[in-house]
Amino acid sequence: MKLIALFLISLFLLQSCIVNSEIVYHKDASSTSVTDIDNRGFMAEMKAMTPDSLQQDEFSEMDKLPDTWTNIYELEKREGRLKTKSPDSIKIMKKIFLKSKKENNEHSGLAFKLERFTPDDYLALKNFIKEEKLPLDQNIFNKWDGKTLIINTENFNLKNLEEALRSKSPEDGTANTAGMVGMFFKSIETSLKFENKIKSVTGKHDWLKQIDDYSVRIEYDVKAMYDQEAKFKKADKEIIIVTE
Repeated sequence: MKLIALFLISLFLLQSCIVNSEIVYHKDASSTSVTDIDNRGFMAEMKAMTPDSLQQDEFSEMDKLPDTWTNIYELEKREGRLKTKSPDSIKIMKKIFLKSKKENNEHSGLAFKLERFTPDDYLALKNFIKEEKLPLDQNIFNKWDGKTLIINTENFNLKNLEEALRSKSPEDGTANTAGMVGMFFKSIETSLKFENKIKSVTGKHDWLKQIDDYSVRIEYDVKAMYDQEAKFKKADKEIIIVTE
């Protein structure tokens, strides 16, 4: 978690971060989600400002992150930082994976994956992230029963990412997290994909559009998200997607 905290603090300094999430809805009522955070811009800026003689020490922590999918239970156990003995928490930790991304052998971002989460897993996850703040896509908490997805458009926000940043940032830098976070992201998108063909979509929102017979995409307008006077042409509170 120390390494994750370091990464999140780096995001708070960036103005060109790209976040892409993909949620795959399985026929058995479970879902798998991957959140991909690209911080190549930040790393380039940091290296440009760091003397060559210090770069190895400054960026060695990033190199400790695994470059293959590793669950956070194994990571905390490996670092000797495993605090919980709760079976429910350990079960959830074993289903949350992360990995460092690299480009040309240099750190370029971080990805999180929730593997085959059931409705009960999501209930347990809500309790888990009260203590361990993770930058997970809010849309993972929409209701899915294997055939029908009910999207609460109030989940079209960055609440989890804001809380993760707030919990890892210095105390004097937390007050305006919600108001400032909108300036730090270049692009945020979430793709929702289904194993079965989409039969119908009820409800509309400016940020959501159907891409093909098996997927829809949410393209966040981050500026509008933090503009109290922003107006939508279409903003139903609930969108229902039924699959065959």
